[in-house]
Amino acid sequence: MPDVAEPIASGAAVLVTGAGITGQAVVAALEPLGVRVTVTDDNAAALAALAERGTATLPPADALAGMAAFDVVVTSPGFPPTAAVLTAAAAAGIPVWGDVELAWRLDRSGRFGPPRQWLVVTGTNGKTTTTSMLHAMLVAAGRRSVLCGNIGDPVLALLDQPAEVLAVELSSFQLHWAPSLRPEAGAVLNVAEDHLDWHGSMSAYAQSKARALTGRVAVAGLDDAVAARLLETSPAPLRVGFRLGDPAPGELGVRGGMLVDNAFADGLTLAPVDSIPVAGPVGVLDALAAAALARAVGVTAQPIAEALADFQVGRHRAEVVAVVDDVTYVDDSKATNPHAARASVTAYPRVVWIAGGLLKGASVDEMVAAVADRLAGAVLIGRDRAIVAEALSRHAPDVPVVEVVTGEDSGVLEKPETGVTHVTDVVDTAARPLADAVMTGVVRAARRLSRPGDAVVLAPAGASFDQFSGYGHRGDAFAAAVRAVVR
Repeated sequence: MPDVAEPIASGAAVLVTGAGITGQAVVAALEPLGVRVTVTDDNAAALAALAERGTATLPPADALAGMAAFDVVVTSPGFPPTAAVLTAAAAAGIPVWGDVELAWRLDRSGRFGPPRQWLVVTGTNGKTTTTSMLHAMLVAAGRRSVLCGNIGDPVLALLDQPAEVLAVELSSFQLHWAPSLRPEAGAVLNVAEDHLDWHGSMSAYAQSKARALTGRVAVAGLDDAVAARLLETSPAPLRVGFRLGDPAPGELGVRGGMLVDNAFADGLTLAPVDSIPVAGPVGVLDALAAAALARAVGVTAQPIAEALADFQVGRHRAEVVAVVDDVTYVDDSKATNPHAARASVTAYPRVVWIAGGLLKGASVDEMVAAVADRLAGAVLIGRDRAIVAEALSRHAPDVPVVEVVTGEDSGVLEKPETGVTHVTDVVDTAARPLADAVMTGVVRAARRLSRPGDAVVLAPAGASFDQFSGYGHRGDAFAAAVRAVVR
């Protein structure tokens, strides 16, 4: 494998897998290095667009047949290790890097000036909010910081920006393909079942996350059993935990309604808990993780407090879209797995839960059992809504359930063991797009089930692609329906 200080030798042949946003950023970064770049993708139109700009391209079959001609493969994060082109590269002994690995090597080489301090955030849930909080803390402290990675622009696209610190959100996919990464400080927020189809096992998924903990400072959530175990085995010289409770030495936590640093200082008060604009325990944990990373590079308490007080929640991440008749409507469409949905629902004492979509093989039983006592009702949508309904019947049998479907027939089913009504509402998609029709039906059903003081929370626990173009589309449709139906 080429030396870290010289990422790829001039004249080397590099195969780039993926012609999307990441692949294009890789090509742009490689071309000035004097290497020979070829891109492969099963999207013929994307390849054609690159070819028009003068980039060499190959269809997947030809790339496989000619693998021996390449010195390095740089892959987009969506390609799993089992992808044919990557298994062929491994069999031929050709190094496989991700875009983050390439960015790390380029940054270390000095090609863009002094190497930056990388502060890395990963976890099953909360990555974007935590990384955004961290960036805000760095900016408030007067540091030249760039927000990048899995949020915003790829790291590769920003290496030429004047920055001393990179606040980098990384997915398990990106970390898997970044074996050389050694951040100044890295955090694993939590680890729950997700993307197992890509990684092959929970263990492999966790080990990819653990690559964030291989630098100088390792930070992890101690209230999460898997993350805590990863911290225990981290090779980092300094290991720091964070928790919702009173922090022990070497930890950040909560004491007397305040965030407290007991790792980089002796019980230093950082900020009041009630200044955090993200509702519930998850907001406190995200703030603690961001503060730990900021403290790792010397940020003082005042800018941390200022950043949290001024922080604004990102779109579709526990975003309050309306409060009408003392009912709070919350768009957490980004809660695409049960772990995230649980955190969202537990932020409120009494919830009408909107759930469903594509569960990706994940079980919702544990999540439903944990939140059953605060459910005022459930409105279910999407392909896997029956799985959620079955979990509710097992663990929350007294909770009224409405399934919002398309079709000609609707019915009312009485659960004989409880007498609780399970209703199927049918929406008309003839006069409006599917997404609008579904969400209008959802909000109408949720309004019927709610009462003053409740929160109506869109935290689906599943992906959105069965009915929407993405989680953003799903959240926008929900917000529009709230405006139309409730306001």
